[in-house]
Amino acid sequence: MQEPSIRPYSGQRRHTVRLGGLRRVLPIVQIDPHTWIASDANLILGDVGFLSQAAGLLAQKVRPLGVDAVLTAEAKSIPLAYELSRKLGLDRFVVARKSIKSYMGDYASQKLKSITTRAEQELLLTKEEMRWLSGKRVCLLDDVVSTGATLGALEELTKKAGASVGCRAAIWKEGPWYTGEDLVCLGLLPVFVSDASPLAKRAHR
Repeated sequence: MQEPSIRPYSGQRRHTVRLGGLRRVLPIVQIDPHTWIASDANLILGDVGFLSQAAGLLAQKVRPLGVDAVLTAEAKSIPLAYELSRKLGLDRFVVARKSIKSYMGDYASQKLKSITTRAEQELLLTKEEMRWLSGKRVCLLDDVVSTGATLGALEELTKKAGASVGCRAAIWKEGPWYTGEDLVCLGLLPVFVSDASPLAKRAHR
């Protein structure tokens, strides 16, 4: 039986995840007055063993899809993109940045609004990166997919580059928002809600 994507929040401080025999404990953090999530930031940005395990399991699912490149957004998923690319035998991956740097030169951009960031953001690819992606089948990668906004922005950049989407991949799908059936993922992260949340009734089912 699949675990629920929405759970009542009653003061929980930790959420345990398991992946391929590994067990990790994530802190639960508040993102709005009525919603809490299990944050994987410290895990994705520092746990070498977990990243290796997750990338290996994702590679098993992504490899048969015949992708030529991995594209992710700055910054949390960069280590995962590196490790997945290495396990797929790719010699390069591409990171869409969120701010303009002096070394970038000409670039293409795409607007983005995620549930964990209040302000609207922008994803950027240099013209050189666009040329390199052109004609390739691309794996759009994020560590967690909640609404799918980041993947959507990456897909628009992929199209602008003249590339095609080979797959959409993440370690986890989070919450009830993303309804696409094409996501390659390894598990589910629930969101936690108060009784005042519009999602509360679904949490008590």
